[in-house]
This record gives sequence, structure tokens and C-alpha cells, in this order.
Amino acid sequence: MAENVQDIKRRIKSVNSTKQITHAMELVASAKLRKTREYAEGRRPYFEAMIESMGIFVGKSGSTKSVFMNQREVKKTAYIVITGDKGLAGGYNVNIAKLVEEHVANKEDAVLYTVGSRGRDYFRNRDYNIQGEYLGNSERPNFFNAKEVTRIVMEGYKNGEYDEVYLVYTKFVSTISQHPYLLKVLPLDVNDLKPAQKDGEAEETKVEHSVMQYEPEPDELLEYLIPNFVTSTVYGAMIESAASEQGARRTAMESATTNANEMIDGLTLKYNRVRQAAITQEISEIVSGAEALK
Repeated sequence: MAENVQDIKRRIKSVNSTKQITHAMELVASAKLRKTREYAEGRRPYFEAMIESMGIFVGKSGSTKSVFMNQREVKKTAYIVITGDKGLAGGYNVNIAKLVEEHVANKEDAVLYTVGSRGRDYFRNRDYNIQGEYLGNSERPNFFNAKEVTRIVMEGYKNGEYDEVYLVYTKFVSTISQHPYLLKVLPLDVNDLKPAQKDGEAEETKVEHSVMQYEPEPDELLEYLIPNFVTSTVYGAMIESAASEQGARRTAMESATTNANEMIDGLTLKYNRVRQAAITQEISEIVSGAEALK
């Protein structure tokens, strides 16, 4: 019985050590989440202004001959897959991988560019064609990383190596809610670039656009803006994914800490029962011995 007591004490100590680690990781994830949310809020004005400008140029030109906006027969598809470089984030990495697998009809027709070692390892083990891998930036994304990924992917698209490009990332909804998301970035749809007019601003916007002069022509401006637009989209997805990763890790570590507390409570109760039973048995043996000596 004494041996069982010691075993339970060791288990309580082990679970308590694990709880301290998961709680510390929860606090770290919370701090990182605040930073990534600030980054996301800081890029939104620039991104919204770019969408509005591109919508104006598309409307001004009426049609465009840009290779990045012309539809063509789809023979091969490229995927920019954003996952984490670390685990212990619940289903964050697995959900992205499953979304890609569901969308890919044939491995032979898919080309992958993975951002994050978890996605790279997952698809490498399943014999997917990985053309590029970008590691070590999942928690601290920056614009230069997004620009490098976008440059290589857009060159491949422009050269006809593939006919569509999808961006796969995790959209940040809240600290406890993140959704895997698949977004088509190339070719761009003209309708998606038309600026949305707010109530009461339609007439004013129309007058403002009518007096604007563009140099060079809108088509030439689009050739410059589209790569920047795609880069900003990829960068935004990297930031969203970074926030989602920290949110998922925070939730997972909070759940692990809660489970550890429940295990400690259960083991403590068991420990007290076993200890009480041992004491009771010893008392019974002493009483029985005393009775036998009478």
C-alpha cells in the first residue's frame, strides 16, 4: 500500500510539472497574439487603399490584357500553403493540410510552396511536388518574406508553369476561433477588384474619378499594382495565420492546463483515499495485535 502512495505522489509531481509548462506556453502565446493582431490592424489601411485603386483602374480601362487576369485552361495548379514551424497548437496545422488534400484532385497536377516546416513535412511524407519551402517565419512574418514567395510564384504563373494559384491559410476570427481558408489569387477576377461604394458616397466618388488623370495608362499601372496586390494578400494571410497559430496554441495550452488541474485533483483524492486506507489498516493490525496479547 505504501508503494502505491509513492506512485501516486510521483504522478502528481509529474502532472504538476507538465501543467507549469503548458501554463507558461499559454502566457507566451497570449503575448505573441497581441503583437500579431497589431500587425494585422496596421496593414489594413494600405491594403484597402490598394484594392480601391485597382478597382478604379479596372473600371477606367474597361478591360485589361494583363496575363494575371486572363482566364486559361487549367492543367496545373499551384498552392501557397501557410502552416506553422511548431506544433502544440491543436488542429491548426492538420486542418490546413486536410483542406489542401480535399481540394487537390490529382497530386500530379499540383505544385506546392510551403510556408512553415509542419506543412512541408506533412506533404513531403505524402509525395507531393514541393517547389519551394520557406521556414522559420511563421510566428514573425514580414513583408520581405511574402514578397519573395510571391515573386517566385508569379514568375511561374507568368511563364505558364501553372494556370491557377491558390493561397491556403488560417483566417483569424477570434482568440478561440480560427478557420482554414482557401483563396484563389491568380488569375484575378475583374469583378472582385471593382471598388465597393458606400451609402451616400456613390455620386461623390463618380465625380472624383471623372476628373482624375492617369499616367501611364491604367493597363500599365495594373501590371505594377497586381504583383503588389498579391504580395499584400500573401503578407496578410501570413499575419492572419500567425495570429491564428498563437490563438490555437493558447487555446490548446489552456485546455491542457485545465486537464492537468483536473488530473491533479483526481490523483490527490486518490492519494488521500489510499493513504487513509493504509492508516486504517495499520490501526486495525495494532488493535488485532493488542487483542491477541490479552
